[in-house]
Amino acid sequence: MRIPLELAETLAAVVDEGTLDAAARTLHITPSAVSQRIKSLEEIVGRVVLLRSRPVRATPDGESVVRLARQVALLAHDTVAELGVGDDGARVNIPLGVNADSLATWFLPPLARLSEERAVVFDIHRDDQEFTSELLESGTVMGAVTSREVPVAGCRVSALGSMRYEAVATPAFVARWFGDGVTAAELQTAPAVDFDRRDDLQTRWLLARGVDAAAPPRHRIPASADFAAAVSAGLGWGLLPPFQSADAVREGRLIALPGDPVDVPLYWQQWNLRSELLDAVADAVIAEGRRVLDPVSRR
Repeated sequence: MRIPLELAETLAAVVDEGTLDAAARTLHITPSAVSQRIKSLEEIVGRVVLLRSRPVRATPDGESVVRLARQVALLAHDTVAELGVGDDGARVNIPLGVNADSLATWFLPPLARLSEERAVVFDIHRDDQEFTSELLESGTVMGAVTSREVPVAGCRVSALGSMRYEAVATPAFVARWFGDGVTAAELQTAPAVDFDRRDDLQTRWLLARGVDAAAPPRHRIPASADFAAAVSAGLGWGLLPPFQSADAVREGRLIALPGDPVDVPLYWQQWNLRSELLDAVADAVIAEGRRVLDPVSRR
């Protein structure tokens, strides 16, 4: 069986854009033509490849076809660049996965430098570091910052470094909630700030202090900069990386709470595909991660 590249590219466009109509505009064809291509693809592979949800989603079989389309597009770009022909100014799209705190602190500068040298645009998918590996498995992204050390099937992995998180709060918050010290009893009633319901950093820190992690009230602020702003405003205590807290602690606007920091090892995983461009992205991200993060061996 041979999957026509045009059909695979159409499925990838639908998944990227979220609707058939949006994909049609991107591909400069009609929505009915997009629908017919998806139908033809499903007839060829004998499987359903697209769930008509809002937004649409690829099935596991469809994810394999999307991954094929992305790999072919990347290899085609590398081949054209190697031959030195067909330079029409088009930029290849590289989808990447990254956790919110890396995105808000160290991840973008190496991509900015690379975009000055290469004809590339980045499609960034933000998720918790525990879950970005799933974006690789689905074919949504070509590379990802993840806490998963074991390679995803079809990927290779490199250590980036360890992001350290320290518990901090404002002086006013400390005076209000920790008048008798930062004790287990006080921590069970003091409000904490979580990123979202999947964020377990504050829970891990509490458990290490012998605190019932289910007891404290939780605010949830699902954006890295806003999370830091919430802690700085006194909404609750929370764990911040030094990238976001060091200046405020030094100036006395935040106070570091007693207790061991939480270290989160980070890794770079990417498709195990021989691509000069994808390798250049990896080199830039890995070099920056190892420059600014603590060594993973410190966990």
